[in-house]
Amino acid sequence: MRADGIFIAVEVDDRAAADPELAAKLAEVCPVDIYARREDGTLEIVERQLDECVLCRLCLDASPDGAVKVIKRYDDEAVLA
Repeated sequence: MRADGIFIAVEVDDRAAADPELAAKLAEVCPVDIYARREDGTLEIVERQLDECVLCRLCLDASPDGAVKVIKRYDDEAVLA
């Protein structure tokens, strides 16, 4: 799953997005509420919040390697590493 803002895009592996535990963790750690949990426990990316991203890396640290990508659209689609 991927959602694009003007400056930031977030891409989450489909298997990771389906994991209720990871969805809860991402919703908890994001300081600007980019992630939420749907009623079924799966992950939702809140598109209206994407450009509020402060590049803190908390979502990257909370997820398995490669499960979440934060993409800087303003920098030739560079991936936050």
